[in-house]
Amino acid sequence: MTSPSPAQGAETMITMERVEKWYGAFQALHDINISVRSGERIVLCGPSGSGKSTLIRCINHLETYEKGEIRVGGILLSNQAKTIDAIRREVGMVFQQFNLFPHLTVLQNCMLAPMKAIGVGKAEAEERARGLLERVKILEQADKYPVQLSGGQQQRVAIARALCMRPKVMLFDEPTSALDPEMVKEVLDTMIALADEGMTMICVTHEMGFARQVADRVIFMASGAIVEEAPPAEFFTNPQHERTRKFLGEILRK
Repeated sequence: MTSPSPAQGAETMITMERVEKWYGAFQALHDINISVRSGERIVLCGPSGSGKSTLIRCINHLETYEKGEIRVGGILLSNQAKTIDAIRREVGMVFQQFNLFPHLTVLQNCMLAPMKAIGVGKAEAEERARGLLERVKILEQADKYPVQLSGGQQQRVAIARALCMRPKVMLFDEPTSALDPEMVKEVLDTMIALADEGMTMICVTHEMGFARQVADRVIFMASGAIVEEAPPAEFFTNPQHERTRKFLGEILRK
């Protein structure tokens, strides 16, 4: 059972106001306006190429944007390295590919960023890493290398690694899309546990069961724009736009 939805008075963690992005002549994002409160769980869905991944990658400056404003924890995102670093300390991200360092053990992968990025001592970094590996139920693999793990295990390590920075927000970019079907559940269970603990989350996913169970809001995107957003009960039972209905019809038939 998921934790209660954030109260209306909860701190605003992320705002995107009139954000637009181009790749050359191609406009990837059109007039994006989103506000995410502390503890809120947002699922972004839509067809491939709709701008979902671009949107969340703009939040931590993995992608630049040409118009509008993005604020994270009240900090206005700019091109200044100091500002980008400050925001990235607040925002953890998990990608489709696990991006673990193959020459480091699971434990070392998790210890690296706190030690290098924010100066955490080795003993504290190891304690933090072991605690989070236990939290994602993979502590017994701490001394193995990524190649020795299944895809699902590697993705859980990637989640633990992001959490080692103690972020206030977690971004997930289709975290199960590269996994074999039998490994998807273990990663989704880890994400559900994070949601239960009140983590602020934005997740790009096609896992509609996860959206039904976890999301406070589901946002549907198409052609770089937000077409519709609603609580899951309304989104799945009474979609307002034809493009949303078509998408749901296609994805729920799979």
